[in-house]
Amino acid sequence: MAARPVSRMLQRVLRSSVRSCSSGAPVTQHRPGEPSQTAVEELSRRRQFLREHAAPFSAFLTDSFGRQHSYLRISLTEKCNLRCQYCMPEEGVPLTPKADLLTTEEILTLAQLFVKEGVDKIRLTGGEPLIRPDVVDIVAQLHRLEGLRTIGITTNGINLARLLPQLQKAGLSAINISLDTLVPAKFEFIVRRKGFHKVMEGIHKAIELGYSPVKVNCVVMRGLNEDELLDFVALTEGLPLDVRFIEYMPFDGNKWNFKKMVSYKEMLDTLRQQWPELEKLPEEESSTAKAFKVPGFRGQVSFITSMSEHFCGTCNRLRITADGNLKVCLFGNSEVSLRDHLRAGASEEELLQIIGAAVGRKKRQHAELLLMLQDSPPAIPSISSQDPFRVQGIGHRVSFFNQMATLWKGCRGPRTSLLAQRWLGSGPPQRHCSSRLDSDTNPKCLSAVSRAPATPSGPPPTSDQLTHVDAEGRAAMVDVGGKLDTERLAVASAVVLLGPVAFKLVQKNQLKKGDALVVAQLAGVQAAKQTSQLIPLCHHVALSHVEVQLELDSTRHAVGIQASCRARGPTGVEMEALTAAAVAALTLYDMCKAVSRDIVLGEIKLISKTGGQRGDFHRT
Repeated sequence: MAARPVSRMLQRVLRSSVRSCSSGAPVTQHRPGEPSQTAVEELSRRRQFLREHAAPFSAFLTDSFGRQHSYLRISLTEKCNLRCQYCMPEEGVPLTPKADLLTTEEILTLAQLFVKEGVDKIRLTGGEPLIRPDVVDIVAQLHRLEGLRTIGITTNGINLARLLPQLQKAGLSAINISLDTLVPAKFEFIVRRKGFHKVMEGIHKAIELGYSPVKVNCVVMRGLNEDELLDFVALTEGLPLDVRFIEYMPFDGNKWNFKKMVSYKEMLDTLRQQWPELEKLPEEESSTAKAFKVPGFRGQVSFITSMSEHFCGTCNRLRITADGNLKVCLFGNSEVSLRDHLRAGASEEELLQIIGAAVGRKKRQHAELLLMLQDSPPAIPSISSQDPFRVQGIGHRVSFFNQMATLWKGCRGPRTSLLAQRWLGSGPPQRHCSSRLDSDTNPKCLSAVSRAPATPSGPPPTSDQLTHVDAEGRAAMVDVGGKLDTERLAVASAVVLLGPVAFKLVQKNQLKKGDALVVAQLAGVQAAKQTSQLIPLCHHVALSHVEVQLELDSTRHAVGIQASCRARGPTGVEMEALTAAAVAALTLYDMCKAVSRDIVLGEIKLISKTGGQRGDFHRT
């Protein structure tokens, strides 16, 4: 370790504002987002100089497979202001007592120790790191560590716009922002909280302050947001974003199911259908991301393939939890408490011995992950609906979602830049939704989508035989292989009698759980797409259209629900429409049950169906 001072001296070259490299030429640091050709050449020369003169990497941070761990992730808090469905249960997680969490001084002491040994990148995580009151001060203190080249942060973006100017001045050099959907209603459903507009403001602020690229992390979940892949990519056409699609991963409390995972190859195939010219970009050896770019686009896209193509062989990451435990692998359960040793008065050398022993025990590949992948079934095909979401009878909130729907409908390729301009244009995004129900609002359907008039065809033929049983009376799925594909449309409805108290809260959007109407509407759309998994003998149907409308009825203190589904195929879609209406009604009950359990769900029925050899049906 005697050579370490030499290494630190060389690393100071990278920390200087105007200093000299080995050639004696001045080296100038540029602000984020303002690289010049000269800066790129200087950086290349400095890296080459370090490669030729750097001291051997710390043995304490090198594992038995030769992996050198130069990247440290530090969790600043266990707390989070969101409840993302893939991350934690709705009720949150048990929190460690404050006395058992690392203090600011302990965080900085450990950071300094790791940087001395060769760590040159630190990322601050959580929980949500930006809810820690002294986060700006921590960044400023880390910025003073010689040899530390990059200070990054991973945030949900809720507090980013407010804090980023201070963080940039303190020395923050890289930003990752979590955003799993571009649809406000779906955002609220996924994170169980409001805040979509604040996240978009945070992304806008990061671009405004010159960060490039601004990394946007998107966890892709089948049946929830895999239909938005193209829209996320289209944002990179005019914006300096690195949209990073992350394979759905297991965590305690997220009820992980392998069927929810959309693999890297499946996502890549989807993108290449739209942009065949998508090109692979070179990547660093220790990179976790496979990067691609559409030629001519300003930004890029990446894939974090933690599940389908792990990157254990080049892993250079270590993690310190908020309570001071060192984790050498994200999937591993093995931890060692640096906090306890630090508080017991362990010397720097003793701490290094403890860290070195933990790193030395790191496996080539985490065994539990390997078994999980071997035992998991293949992913199911993607089912997506491209149609906008509509919620009716909720005043100005309708106008907001209709604006979003106008931007969203058929939003592919260059048209998605309209969405980027809407949220990330020349000025900060403005919120246009309201919880107020105006007295002059038309309570009837406000949808601009026209529906073709049904043609009466007389009483539909009936059958005296049940079609879902075989000759011996056992349940059986109908064989539709010989049927012709025809255009199928079905409409179903339901009514939820809320009572006056719950109705008033829903009407004014004052429920603590959030916007009951948009969550119920989204649940109905999701349910329609999952019908074949809920109803055992239903065929899988590739829906081309799903629409769920909710209408407030103040005379009955009720919400009327209407769901319509359309597809072209050999079997009808009435079950999809009925499932959508029923699940939307159940979701309304769930959103309102804390206020009143005297809620009645009823009148779930098929309104009409068209297409198929049994003829059309229209309820009179």
